[in-house]
Amino acid sequence: MTSSIPNRWLIAVLGVLLQLCLGTVYAWSYFQKPLVETYHWGSSPVAWVFSLAILFLSLAAALGGALLPRIGPRRLAMLGGFCFGLGYLLAALALHIKSLPLMYLGYGVIGGTGLGLGYVTPVATVAKWFPDKKGLVSGMVVMGFGFGALLMAKVLAPVLMHLTDKNLVIVFGALGIIFLAITLPAASFLRNPPTDYIPPGYQPPKPETGLKAVEGHAISAAHAIVSWKFGLMWLVFFCNIVAGIMFIGFQSPMLQDILKAGNAGLTAAQLAASGATLIAISSIFNGVGRFFWGGLSDKLHRAATFRILLGTQIIAFELLLLMGNTISPWMFGLLVCYVLLCYGGGFGTMPSFVLDVFGWRLMPLVYGSILTAWGAGGIVGPQLVALIKDHAPQQASFYAFSAGAGFLALGFIAALMLTDKRHTSKAG
Repeated sequence: MTSSIPNRWLIAVLGVLLQLCLGTVYAWSYFQKPLVETYHWGSSPVAWVFSLAILFLSLAAALGGALLPRIGPRRLAMLGGFCFGLGYLLAALALHIKSLPLMYLGYGVIGGTGLGLGYVTPVATVAKWFPDKKGLVSGMVVMGFGFGALLMAKVLAPVLMHLTDKNLVIVFGALGIIFLAITLPAASFLRNPPTDYIPPGYQPPKPETGLKAVEGHAISAAHAIVSWKFGLMWLVFFCNIVAGIMFIGFQSPMLQDILKAGNAGLTAAQLAASGATLIAISSIFNGVGRFFWGGLSDKLHRAATFRILLGTQIIAFELLLLMGNTISPWMFGLLVCYVLLCYGGGFGTMPSFVLDVFGWRLMPLVYGSILTAWGAGGIVGPQLVALIKDHAPQQASFYAFSAGAGFLALGFIAALMLTDKRHTSKAG
């Protein structure tokens, strides 16, 4: 190893910093209620801003996975950071002229595209530097994304809302400038390791021989993406995402409704502060879950980890259903935190799962493609809750939690059919 090779932990830390900024999208529920009340837009139309951001995140991640080997991590990540910051600036303009369609285009389409290009790059790049710690480091990098909501809900948004007297136009504009100033320098340091790079003390596994090696090498990207194994992994990922993202988009309004039902004397400011606190605490669980479950999957194996994630969440949703409207704010917060611990765990485990099943060569493209489950879940989860809240507010919790449990059960069944065995051309 020569002196020109950068410290791999520096690459990892900068990848985490980039993800931390991008992950602020998970604090969307902080802005959901103020936007509805200030601009008199319904819950569902406002939720579409978040849903579009997650949809285009997933589509751009799939595109980024295909582009990454060609243009390299540095340029792709910088493009992602630029689009992400620009999305906030366009959102500020949209709020200034009171244009919801421009909000969709700015924050949703352009900002979401930046999210996807920026998200897939450090995950795929840092994994190449750590063949000896795949699950652990993949979990660490995406942990930064999970902690983004904490940064937004307890630091950036409250400070800016206070300094600007809750002027959402200035808040979104300032956020755009802040993120451009952080993401572009961080992204500029990302690079792939040399082709012959081997970490100190790491013994690469012996190459496979015989028919298995020939089959494994013969797999094309197209074959991998249409394989039954990819389909099952996509479905498992999607179901885990739907269950968690329905809380990410609405946990603050949900908690505020519970608190208001128990104490009608609470002020709007007190309710908003409580909602922000839940966002912050649950984001810690979201972030830690990526690191914890990602590292644990190195020992438990990936498919078994997903079975535990999905199965235990079914119990959490059943508890939410049993307690119904009588649930205490503390119990609601505790169960939300556990669901987001598992939600983050899915993101911490999936990169290594893809790597184990499809190999290094196909990892960027296959992982980018499997992130389309994120976009699908980003539409289904928030929009399902938004429609229920708009059309059946009195029974919103029952319908939402029942749907969440159903998706988790479907994902659990799919996880039972999965193994960690390497996918080959004959297996497809």
